[in-house]
Amino acid sequence: MSTWTPISETELWDMINASWKRMSLPQRRLWEVIRIDPVKWQQEPYGTEGGGFWVIGIHGQTAIWFNDIEGGFNRSPWSTFGRLDEYWCNQDQLEWTVQNVLNEITTGYPSGGFSGPPESVQ
Repeated sequence: MSTWTPISETELWDMINASWKRMSLPQRRLWEVIRIDPVKWQQEPYGTEGGGFWVIGIHGQTAIWFNDIEGGFNRSPWSTFGRLDEYWCNQDQLEWTVQNVLNEITTGYPSGGFSGPPESVQ
């Protein structure tokens, strides 16, 4: 039996606000442009148990979201609004994720790595 429970919106806001305090001025400027009020988006199969994952920013066809199973912020593409196309299990701070978006805007190339979903050990 799992004891995991999804993060509350209040706890998420606490994390966002703490990250904002650590952001550089360029990161804060970008964050103010791409941030949205937290909203749950669907992701199958990993997001099903918690009713989805909190998306907190959108940059083009990329959503910035919090993976409360793994405890970190991630970026994933989306093709249908409200649904994450890919699951990532990065354990990044929000300011790291924002910096990766800033690097991509600056250089034109994806920045930062992506940690994939669990794999079978069989």
